[in-house]
Amino acid sequence: MDAVVVIPVADEAATIARVITAARAHAPVVVVDDGSRDGSAEVALGAGAEVLRHPRRLGKAQALLTGVAAARRRGAQAMITLDGDGQHDAASIPQLLAAAQLVERTIIVGSRLDGPGTLPSARRNAVRLASFFASWTCGLPMRDTQSGFRVYPVALFDEVRTRRGGFVFETEILLAAAARGWAVQEVPVAALPRGAERSRFRPLRDGAAIGTFLARRVAGRWAREGQLIANDVLGVFDSHRMTSRHTAMLEAAVAYSDSPVRWSTAFVAAAGRRAVARLGATWQATRKRGAVTAARGTLAAPVALPLLLLQAMAGRHAPDLLTPLINVVYGDGRAAAGAGDVDVRMSLGSEPLPEGP
Repeated sequence: MDAVVVIPVADEAATIARVITAARAHAPVVVVDDGSRDGSAEVALGAGAEVLRHPRRLGKAQALLTGVAAARRRGAQAMITLDGDGQHDAASIPQLLAAAQLVERTIIVGSRLDGPGTLPSARRNAVRLASFFASWTCGLPMRDTQSGFRVYPVALFDEVRTRRGGFVFETEILLAAAARGWAVQEVPVAALPRGAERSRFRPLRDGAAIGTFLARRVAGRWAREGQLIANDVLGVFDSHRMTSRHTAMLEAAVAYSDSPVRWSTAFVAAAGRRAVARLGATWQATRKRGAVTAARGTLAAPVALPLLLLQAMAGRHAPDLLTPLINVVYGDGRAAAGAGDVDVRMSLGSEPLPEGP
């Protein structure tokens, strides 16, 4: 598989050379310098990467899309993305590429929650919370929707379009791909400490942007869930189903026609059994779609989100009240995806995508 490594960079001169050196052992490297002012582009050139420059800061999403264009020009089939701050172990690139070669129409994501090492509590909880709701809204089971260490088939970008900028891109592309029938497969990778002093991710601004994006999707998913339940309930009044139901109830009561009381009792009992069966079928279908699990998570969100903000701002200086809540309510975010059935995903879908390039 012809692949190229794309690394978006913004003021990461201290770490980018080491990242490029490690990545070049596996594939050619393209660095997209997003308006750096610390000489990152010159360092990247010296380390042997092709460097594309944005004259000013355009955000991570645009840097990745510039990388997609570069991958196309090179005729690459796959684009490997990792961050320039040293938090991704380039030694895992062969494992991700090996997984990509075995499947079609699939995004490969390096999951930091399943590999060695541990993310800081605030980041880990934020990842688990975001992955829970992202999994439910698109119907795909995912653990680490915030990982930037991925293998994208270049063909994906011919079919799937995105609208949001910044760090929201990496969440949106997964949901948009799922709506088009693409799959996501996660491969365990190491969770490494950043080599840079500061992250480009800003918890308040970027975290709020991702939260707002997911909140809109969750609201839309609940609206569609309500419609599915309403359709199931209202289907009881379909004329053909009513005729069949009444016939079955009359047949159940006909043996007691010698007694009006016994006939009425049998008729009501048959109606009750069918009502219970219908409610049970509706409940099981709702559980299969993950709505019961999602309801618990949605109800807990007004508590979890302030605690997440507090944890991000206070760090180790405040007691960790969030992790126990995450463990109990959100657990393994993949459970929220329900059955993960392709037909369900396509019917629930995501927002319509814009036409054109």
